[in-house]
Amino acid sequence: MKGFIIFGLIAGPFYFAQNTVQDSLKTKEIESINFLKRLPVTKEIINVEKDLGSKNLGQDLPILLKNQMSVISTSDAGNGVGYTGFRIRGVGGTAINVMMNGVPYNDSESQGTFFVDVPDLASSASQIIIQRGVGTSSNGVSAFGASVNVISKDPEKQFYVKSDNAYGSFNTYKYSAEIGSGKFWKDRLSLMGRYTKIHSDGYIDRAFSDLDSYNFSALFEENKTKIRLLAFGGKEKTYQAWNGIDKKTWENNPKFNYSGAIYDANWEKIVGFYDNETDNYRQNHYQLLWEQNLNDRWNLETTFHYTKGKGYYENYKQDAKFSKYNLPDLSTDNQIIKRTDFIRKKWLDNDFYGGVSTLYGKFESLDLNFGIVANQYEGKHYGNVSGVYYPEFNEHEYYRNKSVKNEFAGFAKAIVKLNQVELYGDLQLRNINYDTEIIQQGDDEGADLNKNWLFFNPKIGANYKINSGKLFVSYAHAHREPNRDDLFANPEIQPEKLHDFEAGLEKSFGKVSFTTNLYYMNYVNQLVLNGQINDIGEFIRVNSGKSYRLGIEFGALAKLSDQWNISGNFTFSKNENKDFKNETESGFDNLGNTPISFSPNYMGNVLVNYSLANNFSLSIQNQYVGSQYLDNTNNEDLRLNSYFLTDFNAKYSLNLGRTEVDFKLLVNNIFNKKYVNNGFVYDQNPFYFSQAGTNFMFGMSFKIK
Repeated sequence: MKGFIIFGLIAGPFYFAQNTVQDSLKTKEIESINFLKRLPVTKEIINVEKDLGSKNLGQDLPILLKNQMSVISTSDAGNGVGYTGFRIRGVGGTAINVMMNGVPYNDSESQGTFFVDVPDLASSASQIIIQRGVGTSSNGVSAFGASVNVISKDPEKQFYVKSDNAYGSFNTYKYSAEIGSGKFWKDRLSLMGRYTKIHSDGYIDRAFSDLDSYNFSALFEENKTKIRLLAFGGKEKTYQAWNGIDKKTWENNPKFNYSGAIYDANWEKIVGFYDNETDNYRQNHYQLLWEQNLNDRWNLETTFHYTKGKGYYENYKQDAKFSKYNLPDLSTDNQIIKRTDFIRKKWLDNDFYGGVSTLYGKFESLDLNFGIVANQYEGKHYGNVSGVYYPEFNEHEYYRNKSVKNEFAGFAKAIVKLNQVELYGDLQLRNINYDTEIIQQGDDEGADLNKNWLFFNPKIGANYKINSGKLFVSYAHAHREPNRDDLFANPEIQPEKLHDFEAGLEKSFGKVSFTTNLYYMNYVNQLVLNGQINDIGEFIRVNSGKSYRLGIEFGALAKLSDQWNISGNFTFSKNENKDFKNETESGFDNLGNTPISFSPNYMGNVLVNYSLANNFSLSIQNQYVGSQYLDNTNNEDLRLNSYFLTDFNAKYSLNLGRTEVDFKLLVNNIFNKKYVNNGFVYDQNPFYFSQAGTNFMFGMSFKIK
């Protein structure tokens, strides 16, 4: 499998003797989203410019999505720039499938999503599709828990130049420049390019971020062919803020950051901080998307992709043993020196590539969708140390290991229309091989493992159309393999299994529309966060046996007048481990039913918006998140309190002929609430990630056509 080569992804045309379908050639967005709208799954389709544009001032994508249904966003630096993340229905980021144009973005080994590597992502997107629950097979090769698909925007048809600029609290600023060629070469080709620079000092001490990103896209269209070439990525340097602080420190000095601390000889007092305790990473994405209309019934979409990532994080390691880094003790002046200070760098050098081909068939009462996905990941992990006082130990490599992960999946989907009823079926078969080996042993890094998994994931559902709405029910069975850290901690750890039951109603009454959804997610061996983190701030997971998430979600939008509208979403849920067994030094304790970590029972958002003459708008966004536990032991001392936040957003637009100018203002946490939305457990005590009080961003953008 190590020599696995991806080929043969372009499927041949299929032909059935059915009636001709009009409007046969559709763009990827229209074809995919029209199909998605008909599926009996819970979903949100977000228009980035319309729904997120007024607050897109430099904060990462998880923060922009924080008011969506059942979403909780987190920020290590406390102000939404740098390392951020989100949870959906309490499901952690490693079980949320994030895609870029249908290409998996989750790291293949850790399964994490690191948006800091693609800053200003929203500025390159046209739509963001969120599916809660298992979702559909085409949304990632391992749809599980929740899915987020970011759809890139196409170059515009007319020439333009654009610049977005913002400045705000904590010396946060964003500068970007974008240019579009418009259509040329007989209206067949158009180009777009953007560069963005984002900097922030962060709310937390020293938690600065220096972020650069770029995006280039080329679009070719002729007759029944559409080809898009995308190149995007970024470079980040962030001061580490993933160590958190204890409860007492949070109460007295919430901005304090232990990262980089240097202590006196007795380890009693901090005498300074290492100024380069940083994370450094560069990630480049290349995608070729080919859409071909084969005939009046069949469309074929094929995507090839390649992602290159390389970087390291750096730490000051005080009074460390030479032997820890595979170095001999020093002998000098008849003295044996066994310890000294080191600068440590842990590197990751990875390549991810593959392809996906999807065939759409559309008939009078039948829609078909066939897909095949193949990906390979190659990761090299190695570490270097340099002696602070002994420069002869410069860039000494003390461990190295490598991993190869191959994934292959195929799926078939169908929607059958029977009068007012639509029946849906989805079958997916997925095969995974993960091989990792130690090349140079050191620092307990790496393992020698070879794992194979074969998963069959069926899904069924039905829609029933009613006047101005629909009812739907669905069932999905899904599996997901453990990640690298899970396997290193316990090579016998089990994959997760999920039975997901969903039932919903979408309905409109004049100027009021609403959606409600009831879900029951029944897990076997769910990999829940145990409350602890590793040395780079990633949460450790354990199998919890049997567990479930039961909830109801409700969303509504009311247009009160031409100027006023109000919208809201609420989630009420119960999230429990059944007969949870907690591992201790003396064995396992059966704690009975306990709340699942990081899963509040209540979440809600209310947004009030006022607009005037299409060029001026004001909005108030309110968010409530109920209390949540840091681990699975139901310990009240390890519970985060509920919080209620209010943000203010304003936008004013000027149209000066060929020039459009926008002014934007975002004020977060306007009532200066002191709160925590993330933390962990260390030595049976809670540690918190502090979040900023009142802070603002002001932006100005202009576009010349």
